Amino acid sequence: MTSGPARPAAGATVECREAPARRDTLAGLGPRGELALASGARAVLAGIHWPDEAGADAAAQAWLLAYRGRSLTLVARGETDRWGRDHVDASLEGEARAAPAPSERTRMDLAPVDLAGGLVEAGLVPVDAGERETLCRPALLALEAGARRAGRGLWSQAGPGVRDGAALRARMGRFVVAQGAVLRVGERARRTYLDFARKGEDGLTVTVSKRTWRRLQERGLSAESLRGREVRVRGRLEAWRGPTLDVASADVIEILDGERAPRR
Repeated sequence: MTSGPARPAAGATVECREAPARRDTLAGLGPRGELALASGARAVLAGIHWPDEAGADAAAQAWLLAYRGRSLTLVARGETDRWGRDHVDASLEGEARAAPAPSERTRMDLAPVDLAGGLVEAGLVPVDAGERETLCRPALLALEAGARRAGRGLWSQAGPGVRDGAALRARMGRFVVAQGAVLRVGERARRTYLDFARKGEDGLTVTVSKRTWRRLQERGLSAESLRGREVRVRGRLEAWRGPTLDVASADVIEILDGERAPRR
């Protein structure tokens, strides 16, 4: 089994273009994990989705606030968002952490801390491209996969099944990560529809814009090659003739099986 997006994201895109690194200090947090910096600037961590549930929100905030007052290296990606915030990679240099082996606990290792990567690895936040078409740090998906296998944080419980309409509707308006076999693919003029349930069944549909579908085709995927494949998708659930995810980034459609699965 292999796991990954249809193809690694292109780091040279306009959305992912890196600004020169700068230094600032984490002064506090705003709503949904917004970084309040000592300079007065505001920023958000690139490549993650801040959790919707109150308990998960509090856990992610506590993890970040452990670094309040610390100097950060910030690298902004792309342009500021509609609220005037930079989307940044943020790291601390030389963070001390205890050696993992019990016999070596007196030894301390110096290792940089990547804030987005640390949150993902701890299972506190899921990976997401947000409103951007490109996931600038696809390597975060591998960290998320490790947290999922270990059942850490958000991944301690299974998400809603792609053919469980009631469970999906219970999470309407929230961000979900779901996976299953694509049973039908419908190409239309403006959108392509990936159905994870049989016709007449209550399950998940993923809508893909014409532009995003074209990007998937450029990466070698087609309606024929996707049918029957095990796929992981993510986004905010909406109601449109049933539970629906509208995917704006080809980078968050992960093909999970190395070879085409049998049709179902």
